[in-house]
Amino acid sequence: VQLQASGGGLVQAGGSLRLSCAASGGTFSSRAMGWFRQAPGKEREFVAAISWSGRSLDSADSVKGRFTISRDNAKNTVYLQMNSLKPEDTAVYYCAAHRSGYYTQFASQYNYWGQGTQVTVSS
Repeated sequence: VQLQASGGGLVQAGGSLRLSCAASGGTFSSRAMGWFRQAPGKEREFVAAISWSGRSLDSADSVKGRFTISRDNAKNTVYLQMNSLKPEDTAVYYCAAHRSGYYTQFASQYNYWGQGTQVTVSS
């Protein structure tokens, strides 16, 4: 599975962005998908995940109520809608495909990764 993330950019605090991750070359629709992020000097952290069917979702406490993950299996694409952005959301955001149809928060269980897209939130 090849993953291509897009949609990052520079936004003011309180603004919104929608990230997209397009998949090709594999069994996208049978895999759970996740979004992770990594800020400078920090470890990669879990942001949100969605099951293969889209019926089950999870997100980190730090983004609950602000970020929403969704997927369109017909388009082989997963999205991350980010609202009410804060400066502490600044990071490189990565999409990832899980080894199974059911997500976890552990990066080690995702075996395909996109190249990352930069999100910068100014105060």
